Amino acid sequence: MRYEEELIDEVREKNDIVDVISSYVSLKKRGSTYMGLCPFHNEKTPSFSVSRDKQMYYCFGCGQGGNVFTFLMEYNRLSFVEALQELAKRAGVELPEREQTAEERKNADARATLKEMNKQAAVYFHYLLKSPRGKNAMEYLKNRGVSDEMINHFGLGFADIYRDDLYRYLKKKGFSDYQMKESALVTIDSVKGSYDKFFNRVMFPIMDPNQRVIGFGGRVMGDGEPKYLNSKETILFDKGRNLYGLNYAKRSRNSTIILCEGYMDVISLHQAGFTNAVAPLGTAFTPQQAMLLKRYADEVILSFDSDGAGIKAALRALPILRENGLKGRVLSMIPYKDPDELIKAEGARGYEERIAKAESGRMFELLILYRQYDQKDPESRTEFIHAVAKNLARITEPLERQTYLTAAANRFMIRKDDLENLVNRYGMGYQFEKANEQYKKIPETEEKRQQSQKKKKNEPQRLLLTFLAERPEMYPYVRPHITPDDFLEPLYHSVAMMLFSQLEGGEKLDLAGIVSRFADGEEQKEIAAIFNTHLKFGLSPEDEDKALSDIVRKVKLASIEEEMVHTEDIVRWQELLSKKNKIQKFSINRSENGIK
Repeated sequence: MRYEEELIDEVREKNDIVDVISSYVSLKKRGSTYMGLCPFHNEKTPSFSVSRDKQMYYCFGCGQGGNVFTFLMEYNRLSFVEALQELAKRAGVELPEREQTAEERKNADARATLKEMNKQAAVYFHYLLKSPRGKNAMEYLKNRGVSDEMINHFGLGFADIYRDDLYRYLKKKGFSDYQMKESALVTIDSVKGSYDKFFNRVMFPIMDPNQRVIGFGGRVMGDGEPKYLNSKETILFDKGRNLYGLNYAKRSRNSTIILCEGYMDVISLHQAGFTNAVAPLGTAFTPQQAMLLKRYADEVILSFDSDGAGIKAALRALPILRENGLKGRVLSMIPYKDPDELIKAEGARGYEERIAKAESGRMFELLILYRQYDQKDPESRTEFIHAVAKNLARITEPLERQTYLTAAANRFMIRKDDLENLVNRYGMGYQFEKANEQYKKIPETEEKRQQSQKKKKNEPQRLLLTFLAERPEMYPYVRPHITPDDFLEPLYHSVAMMLFSQLEGGEKLDLAGIVSRFADGEEQKEIAAIFNTHLKFGLSPEDEDKALSDIVRKVKLASIEEEMVHTEDIVRWQELLSKKNKIQKFSINRSENGIK
């Protein structure tokens, strides 16, 4: 049993795609669409388009596209049923009980099993920490100043020194070798045997925003390597899309989030009362993490270590924050190494004062540049001024650029007119560079060449679908000559069947509904691309008529020629030849009220 299509459509129609995606991606209205940075690939220039009219999204950079269901499935790694249930709950639509398909049951069972296994592992690690076997780990935490309250609050634990300790525990709990292998908590090897991923480590359960354990981080006891180890990615866990401590930070109701480097920094800050602190999971800060933060905050304070690595991490994070609509400021830790040292030396009040004095992200970047040049050497000083101008030239908002230009000129004692001239010069260069990005080509592989040939062959079919989706009023001119059977590409034929049915009924087009009828993700992307392409043939109706006539001729000719190749009926072949000659003369001319 499946959910009825009418119910699926009801849920989709009650969840405006712009409203839903805006809670994940920063969107700005541009004409009739909304644009933002794509959450599915790294980019600096927005190419992610969301249409309220079509109730669809499409990225012109990576090709990801679909409707509101597709977005939640891709972004949150959900099955269709899970996405439907989440959106139904959001819209207040009650879903009837239903039987799951075998595939749905399999996927749901796998996720439920992994959640339960992570929960059991977290409970066991916490138990070990408080047992005599966890004595050394507990001493380590106490020496770091972690209170019992924080140990319990974050569910800290200990992975024992025995390499198969967790394996044996989970085995007793009834989990199979296959399930443990899929969890990434245990390695199952027919030669080396079964052994734990984590052993002799202080354990940090990683939770999603809904308080579910999705993975673990472990800090080795002693001098082993690596010092910190994180879970491998699973169906629940994606390092680049989660943040340690966010499950608590989101409750702080603070419009500012403190971003630090590691687990212990987060725990130390929460213990000092800064419950809005989070940290990445052993990787560099990602755009997906920035978009996650955007759901809970407007500003991010970077509280990274004061060493070279911390400075580099801040310089990498600041552009990502800006590109995702977040203000970024940088807190100075000097002369201390990290938040833990600073708080122990100056207390919570001292840290609060540092937050108040945190530099804006752009000014921090300029201060780092200042330290990299010898300001007493004329040549080096000139290079520094050029570096400042290049940085400021990348600011696209005129008022913001002018504000920083004035501030930089005053702070670094640069003649404002000289700096402004350089900024304008470099700004023009960046605009030219941006305009020419579209012409950069990647060497074509054989596979790409074949795909390109196939795409070129099917392009008229694709264009006709796009044209009719954009200009449904042109359907009456096409209908007498083209049917869905003229679309030879199987996917396009299926789309044409649904689109022509809607056009024939004279109803408002439901393009997002067509996408919903396809279960395959790649097919959804292709259909989204068809419906999100904008055709521009010129302003005159005559130009549009000529363009559409040409497309119709190509589609029909390809259909006729395909049948001619495969028919052995000479009478039918002659009929097709006559149709071919006739369609070659086909043209639409609305100014003369019809078709020639």
